[in-house]
Formats: sequence, C-alpha cells, structure tokens
Amino acid sequence: MSNDPTSIVEARTRVTELVRAARICMLTTIALDGRQVSRPMGLQEAEFDGDLWFFAYADSAKVRQIRVNPEVNVAFSDQKHNAWVSVSGTASEGFDAERAQRLWNPVLKAWFPDGLDTPGLTLIKVHASSAEYWDSPSSTVVNLFGFAKAAVTGQPPEAGENREVTY
Repeated sequence: MSNDPTSIVEARTRVTELVRAARICMLTTIALDGRQVSRPMGLQEAEFDGDLWFFAYADSAKVRQIRVNPEVNVAFSDQKHNAWVSVSGTASEGFDAERAQRLWNPVLKAWFPDGLDTPGLTLIKVHASSAEYWDSPSSTVVNLFGFAKAAVTGQPPEAGENREVTY
C-alpha cells in the first residue's frame, strides 16, 4: 500500500464503510489462561479515527479479559457484499452516559432489558492500531467462476482488493 496520505485516508474510509456494512463481528480477547476467545458482537459505531464501540456487561468475561490484556481483534464478514475486515487494536471499558445515549439502539433491549438503566451496563471501545480488508466487488457467481477457472488453469483467482492500513 502506498504511504501517500490520500491513499491512507481512502483505505481508512474503505475499512469504515466495510465495517459499518457488516455490523456483526467476532470480538477476540485473550483469556486469563492465554487462550484466544471469540464471541459475536453487534457494532454500535465505527468512527473514522478507527474507534469501534460495543455495549457489554461490566462483569462479563470479555470485559474481565480486556482489563487484564487489552489487545484484541475484531473480525467482520459481510458475505452479502463479499467483504471481510480484520481489525487489531486495544480495548478499554467504561461507561460514558452521553456516548451510551448517542449509541443506544432499541434492538439492544433484547440483551439489556432495562435499556440504559440496565445494572452493570458498560461500553467497550476498541481503538484500532491496524486493519486489513479483503473486498471483492464481484458477485458470488463471478467469484465461483474465478475459483473454477483457477482450479483448471492453476493460476490464483482474482480475489479483489486486499489492503492493510494503520491508524
């Protein structure tokens, strides 16, 4: 990837677009025994500066793990649009009433029945240090044709765009 500032801004913007479109991700933390643990999470907001926001319970295993080892990975898969994003970063936890109000979505009541007044409600912020994305603008049929062609010719398929970006 070019270190041209315009190219970096474009790549960061593309990561944000892909993350916002996918919405659901797998948040990976490091358990106290060193194992990597992943669980599905619903993204509340992705800012252009590389911050991702999630609601959680303050006494949950993921929050305890973040307090001990804040290094995390957040992986998004948007099969509908043939796009994938992996974000590496540092997580922190804390409740900010103003931000929580801004991020709140009524669908969250399924997990937090008392809304913003749910006891133990907190926010997880993941500040990205780097991200990598794979974006294939082609349809599934075109991609499958490419894979079939690759199997016959022995040449790798055209996979679309793959870029790394730092924050």
